[in-house]
Amino acid sequence: MASKQEPTLAGLVMAGDDAAPAFAVAPGIHGSHGISNCYLIETDDGNVLLNAGIVFEAERTRQRFAAVSDASVRVLIFTQSHGDHIGGSVVLAPNAKIIAQSDWPVVRGYWNRLAPFYGRRTGVLWGSLLGKRNASVEQPPDPVPDVLLDDHYELEHGGRHFELLATPGGETTDSLVVWMPDERIVFTGNLFGPIFGHLPNLYTIRGDKIRSALRFIEAVDRVHALEPELLVPGHGEPVRGRANIAQQLERVRWATQWIHDRTIEGMNAGKDVHQLMAEIELPKEHAIGQGHGKTSWCVRAVWEEYAGWFHYRSTTELYAAPQRSINSDLVELAGAPALIARSWEHLRKGRPLEALHLTDIVLDSLPENREGLGARAAALEQLLAAAGENFSETQWLRSRLVETRDSLNETGDPR
Repeated sequence: MASKQEPTLAGLVMAGDDAAPAFAVAPGIHGSHGISNCYLIETDDGNVLLNAGIVFEAERTRQRFAAVSDASVRVLIFTQSHGDHIGGSVVLAPNAKIIAQSDWPVVRGYWNRLAPFYGRRTGVLWGSLLGKRNASVEQPPDPVPDVLLDDHYELEHGGRHFELLATPGGETTDSLVVWMPDERIVFTGNLFGPIFGHLPNLYTIRGDKIRSALRFIEAVDRVHALEPELLVPGHGEPVRGRANIAQQLERVRWATQWIHDRTIEGMNAGKDVHQLMAEIELPKEHAIGQGHGKTSWCVRAVWEEYAGWFHYRSTTELYAAPQRSINSDLVELAGAPALIARSWEHLRKGRPLEALHLTDIVLDSLPENREGLGARAAALEQLLAAAGENFSETQWLRSRLVETRDSLNETGDPR
C-alpha cells in the first residue's frame, strides 16, 4: 500500500508538542499552540485568557505565557466547552472570572453523561496520535462560569474592549466568538472547525449532535459582518488581511449553502440519502479543503437534521432487529467461501465497499475466518489508498486495518 501524507489536521493538533515559546499575534496578544490553542491578552489590569486548552498541556502552556507576562489572569473566556478548550483552567486561571455562552450547562451535560461512550470513540480516531497522555492525567472538575451570555456581551477590562457574540452554528451550541473592535481582531475558536477555510464538519464520526448547516451559515455571516482584519482560529495560525478573510469566509459559506440546497432539492425530488451522498459534489471551481468535514457526510447530516433516521426503505428500520441479525442465515445458505469469492471479484473491479458488505456478513458469523479477514484487509487498503485529506476517514480506516491485521496475527495474507 502506498504511503500517504499525514492529514493537515494531525499536524495542527500536534503543533504544541515541541518546545517552541508563545507566539506573537498582535501587540500584547500571545498564542500557545496545542490540541486547541490558547490566547493571552495583556491589559492594564491583569490578563485576559481565551480558552484553557486540554488538561495535559496546561503546565507547558502556563510556562509559555509566564515567559511573556508575569501578570495574573483576571478573566477567562471560553469559546466553547469541549474538553480541549476548558481542561487547563485550574492551572492557567485559578482565580479568574469565567465567561461562557448560556448553553454551557447543556453541552457539558451531554458530554459528561456520555463520557465513556465518547472516550471509546475518540480513542479509535485519536489514540495513535495522542497515545495515553490524556489517560495519565487526572481530569479536573468542570469549571463553573460566573457569567453566561445569551447573544451578546460587552466587556471593558484594563483598557481593552471586548464583544462576545454567540455563534451556535459552530461545533457546539455554546460556541461564541470574541471581537476586539479597536484592534479589528476576531477570535473564532473552533467555529470553523480545526482547519479554517475548509468545509465544516456538520457531523463528526466520533459522535455528537448534528450541526445545522443554516445556523453555521448564520455564524459565518455574523463574523463576516465584523469585517475583521485579523482572524485568530482555535488551531493553526492567524489569518491576516480583511480581503483575504472575507474571501475565505465567502467560499466556506457558498460551499455549505450549495450542499444544503442540493440536498433539499434531492429530498424533494424523491432521491434517497445514499443516492445524494454519491451524486452531490462541489463544483470544481468552488472546491475547498475537506480535512475535517466531507461533502458526502454533510449531505447526510443535512438529510438527517431534517428527516431523522427513518429512511422509508424497509419496515425493519422501525424495529430492533438490524439487517445483521440474518447474517448467519446468509452464510449458512450461500456458504462463506462463495461470499468471500464474490468479495474478491468486487475488489478486482475496484469496488471495496461492496466487498466490505460481503466480508462483514461472513465475519459477523465467523469472526476468525482467515479468508474473510484477508478480503477485509484488502478492501480497507483500497479505501485508504483512495482516501483524501479527511482526518477522521483516514484514521478510521487505519484503525480498522490494524485491528484486522492483528486478527490475522501478522502470519501472512491468505490470498
